[in-house]
Amino acid sequence: MLAMNDLAAPRRTRPSDAVFSQWRAQDGWPLRRMDWAQPPGVEARGSLIFASGRGDFIEKYLEIYGWWHSAGWNVTAFDWRGQGHSRGDIVGGNLTDFGPLIEDFGALIADWRAGSPGPHVAVGHSMGGHLLLRTLVDKRPALDAAVLIAPMLLVNSKPIPPVLSPWIAGFMSLIGRRDRRLARAPTHGPRRQRALTGSSPERYEDETWWWGQEPAFNIGVPSWGWLRAAFRSAAATFTPAKLAEVELPVLILATEIDRLVSIGAIRRAAALLPQAELHVYPDAAHEILREGDPIRLDALERIDAFLAGRAR
Repeated sequence: MLAMNDLAAPRRTRPSDAVFSQWRAQDGWPLRRMDWAQPPGVEARGSLIFASGRGDFIEKYLEIYGWWHSAGWNVTAFDWRGQGHSRGDIVGGNLTDFGPLIEDFGALIADWRAGSPGPHVAVGHSMGGHLLLRTLVDKRPALDAAVLIAPMLLVNSKPIPPVLSPWIAGFMSLIGRRDRRLARAPTHGPRRQRALTGSSPERYEDETWWWGQEPAFNIGVPSWGWLRAAFRSAAATFTPAKLAEVELPVLILATEIDRLVSIGAIRRAAALLPQAELHVYPDAAHEILREGDPIRLDALERIDAFLAGRAR
């Protein structure tokens, strides 16, 4: 019988044949990047780039990269500006404008696409899903398909009504609390585990294990300024007119009981995107790809089937 350390090993070990490097944004900001190509002599199925959520880092999704790599994809991942090993002098990853992240992602996609075989697909989780969809709207990158997983199209502010939340975030920023963290959000523990990985406490512990190896990976909870930026980005970008112009095939996976992002906003966006497919899990936690195997494997198989049909 395998010990827990053996079971967790693929999630806690960087692939020996993956290449870690620095990619320079247009303003010179260094972003850490991982490229995990197929072995020499093996023709790739295509190229896939993964955009993670707020507070995430490349290593958090090693298990998922392994799935796609085994399926024949060249896999690329990166740390967002302000996170992982792309932090720089941004405190807690708390940008007050998502604009630089969109510029980074648009330029990175262009460089990645120019140097990798097609088809080219992008997958974004949570904040990464927000930024991927906004990049589709603002930059129109030459992709063949996109997948949004529990995308943060609007922050779930319950019990505060969504009509009041942007105003509160703006007011708190205006009165000098822009850089103050949201005190109500837990940093670690059973409540956070249930909200993120649901039926998989062992995958939740992978994140804290990596925090132990790389303490700076734990950037803590968001600030009021970051929350204001998230609301402003969503309001300006995810409008009916703009979403209707996104002609790319998009698969959206979401969960009915998500505590972090708004399922209502996801449903509205799915109805407006011309080529969107939506699947909603009734009881999954926010990090669908890090859930227990019944949910996680179902999600991966849905993504595989979607890409087989839409990215050839």
